[in-house]
Amino acid sequence: MAGGGSRYRHLSRNSAHRQALLRNLVTSLFEHESITTTWGKAKEAQRLAEKLITLGKKNTEASRRRALEIFYTPHQMLPKLFGPIRERYADRPGGYTRVLRMEPREKTEYFSVNKGDKMATPERKPQVKAPTAILELVDGPKDMRFAMTARAVAREREQGRDLVHQLTRLNVKKVTQFRKNGVEVLEDAISKLSLAKKSAEKKDAGKKE
Repeated sequence: MAGGGSRYRHLSRNSAHRQALLRNLVTSLFEHESITTTWGKAKEAQRLAEKLITLGKKNTEASRRRALEIFYTPHQMLPKLFGPIRERYADRPGGYTRVLRMEPREKTEYFSVNKGDKMATPERKPQVKAPTAILELVDGPKDMRFAMTARAVAREREQGRDLVHQLTRLNVKKVTQFRKNGVEVLEDAISKLSLAKKSAEKKDAGKKE
């Protein structure tokens, strides 16, 4: 359509290379629950990951065949998609993944002042920093928002406040709404953080003595 623009990011690759890249990213995502990549790759991989989880929730022969075509290691990923992940998101209507922006990593590359001169001394030059992001499965063991919310609640309770901050209350609702036994799991995480802090304070006190 004239003037409509692109409906997806080409990622500076042809169609076959782009599809291979996205398949590799979503395979790693379902294997590790969280991956770090560039912002553009994360957003495109997110679309494919959401479709895969929808296929897992349908749990039909056709959806299994489609998922089989996408994963690079289907013998490992299919049981996970149609097992634990399907159960995790059974009551969630959508939003199975999350993309979080992060600071780009410092990277340098070596180059020669005169590229044709093999005897030239290589020098280091900073690379162009692409926007970086974390792509993760929500309500999983590596859910960053859940971990950050647990820390925020633990910190506010130590200061004698009980979820006074409105943003903290909103995040508590988000991370517990669809997680199985969400409130109990969050309280358990908060207790572990409090115990870990007390243990660290005792060690510091012992060193000072």
